[in-house]
Amino acid sequence: MSETTPAAGRPRALDLSGLHPSLTDPVLDAMNFLNEVVARFPDALSFAPGRPSEGSFTTEDLARYLRIYTEHLERELGWSADRVRTQLFQYGRTNGIIHDLIARTLANDEGIHVAPESVVVTTGCQEAMLLVLRALFARPEDTLLVSSPCYIGATGAARLLDIAMRPVPEGPDGPDPEAVLEGVRRTRAAGGRPRALYIVPDFANPSGASMTLAARERLLEIASQEDLLILEDNPYGFFVRVGTPRPTLKALDRERRVLHLGSFAKTALPGARVGYVVADQEVIGPAGERSLLADQLSKIKSMTTVNTSAVSQAVVGGLLIDSGCRLREANAAAIAFYRANLNTLLAELDRHFPAERRGALGVDWNRPDGGFFLVVDVPFLADAKALEHSARNFGVLWTPMSDFYLGGGGESRLRLSCSSLTPDQIIEGVSRLAAFITAQAAEAGR
Repeated sequence: MSETTPAAGRPRALDLSGLHPSLTDPVLDAMNFLNEVVARFPDALSFAPGRPSEGSFTTEDLARYLRIYTEHLERELGWSADRVRTQLFQYGRTNGIIHDLIARTLANDEGIHVAPESVVVTTGCQEAMLLVLRALFARPEDTLLVSSPCYIGATGAARLLDIAMRPVPEGPDGPDPEAVLEGVRRTRAAGGRPRALYIVPDFANPSGASMTLAARERLLEIASQEDLLILEDNPYGFFVRVGTPRPTLKALDRERRVLHLGSFAKTALPGARVGYVVADQEVIGPAGERSLLADQLSKIKSMTTVNTSAVSQAVVGGLLIDSGCRLREANAAAIAFYRANLNTLLAELDRHFPAERRGALGVDWNRPDGGFFLVVDVPFLADAKALEHSARNFGVLWTPMSDFYLGGGGESRLRLSCSSLTPDQIIEGVSRLAAFITAQAAEAGR
């Protein structure tokens, strides 16, 4: 490790160039910078975080859910008080203790029918991502295809693990399956092995784009044809604004091509930090022994977080039991809230930027069918400097889109999230944002 020579009496300093290269990647600084700006301007209205609303949270529910779970163990499963105590107070099963409840909920909500043993309960979905990437990517030529723009939690995890990536351009309806096929072929032509595609098919972060049913079916055909795995991340699928929910890729999967990544952060309790991955793929060992990929992920998890908090799992388990393992129905009020918020955001953008003014200023945005996010195109550089100016002088925060593009792009685009604001805050926030955009456009000569 490279180190600098210390002055007399001073401790030796580590040279950043001698640490992992990911530490100098701007993407890893992006979230810290955004948090720092939010903290510095607490009075600014923030369209930046994709965090859920706290309106329905009550602290009393935590104890209630815990009690529901323990009563389930005692009354439904016949456990003794001593066994229940051990379940909650001790290290638990590495792959999780509520895998059966999650499997039941996935069957009810998504039509995903898998054995509970194929579910690995993780410390947030981010750990699920790391476990899956570490297990699947074994060779230097193994390449992860990602939609571009892409959630930085996925690209950041790949960078930490030194995994090669190739971007697949995203259109209005998410990644075009034919563009995925082209990415696979280009990867092979360059000497790489296209191993998996990471995708958020419903209301993606950051773009809000969703794949059509036909595109989902075509993507699965390509995955079969090209021997490609699909890492499906599905945190926003419940939150439909218009139309009806579309089937997940995993629900359509007939060849076990899809690893389904899930989280209870948006649909239940973000503070619990409970996620999961459905890894029902069969693995054949050197002597012909067979196991599930979930069992292999368990080996990695045992060397990282050991196990996911039993208390957090019990609270989430109680919530699932309380809902009858039908979390979509339990989220009916939240679905209506986020639908109303996104409709308000779109209506206010239309009000401040009617069609003729949009054209004159060079401003436009997409209209997602649901979720938390939309993207605004602006006629200026939407970078960290512009964000700070927006926060200080106009009292409104947003997220630069350039951080979500692999290999460059999105420099004149910004992401708006409406999930954690009230309708009145959205109305005031768009007013401030319109003033900022108008001023910046004037400086840019529009």
